[in-house]
Amino acid sequence: MNITFISAPAAGKGLLSSMLNEKYGFPHISIGDLLRGVDDEKIKKQLEKGEFVDNEIIAKLLKERLSKSDCKYGFILDGFPRNMSQISIYEDICEKANEKDNVIIVLDISREIGEKRILGRRICLNCGNVYNDLFVSSKSKVPGICDHCGHKLIQRADDNLETYDARYDTYLKETKPIIDYFEAKGKVYHVDGSLPSDEAFREIEKIIGGYNDQY
Repeated sequence: MNITFISAPAAGKGLLSSMLNEKYGFPHISIGDLLRGVDDEKIKKQLEKGEFVDNEIIAKLLKERLSKSDCKYGFILDGFPRNMSQISIYEDICEKANEKDNVIIVLDISREIGEKRILGRRICLNCGNVYNDLFVSSKSKVPGICDHCGHKLIQRADDNLETYDARYDTYLKETKPIIDYFEAKGKVYHVDGSLPSDEAFREIEKIIGGYNDQY
């Protein structure tokens, strides 16, 4: 199957996608990562400000990624579609990528919890581990140092309050209508994104397990 995550910022799409990839082998396709990998100053500035990037650019990057052989039997899509203008692009690309069913999972999270996740997030560029200085259970043992490999932790340039507020406001205005659209098609499942990652993961496993039983 193909799994599409939709949520407000900082609901854990990336982490949960990685967990699904590790256990089930679904390739994780993050629109944010694809865009951050493009060497273009305009795109970089749009990302830093929490603005949407042109649909044509996203469509090109997504088509290229989904055409790869590892997506033939299903994939996880993280960060797309984000507004109603992207619906037709999404449906066309998914239809042509493979013949698998598309399951929409919405991660629900409050603005306040998402803010703490963003402002406290620290990332190890060496091994990819993620920590959070504002949650006791997620802090690194030594401030600013990765527990796993000992490298320095960094804060992403777009992990700031101004960008988060812009992204959340945009989510409310642009992305929530997408959820209504997919719910009318009967393909939407909701998971509490404020749950610890292992609990949220178990809820997702119930969804994809039940979906496989039905289809």
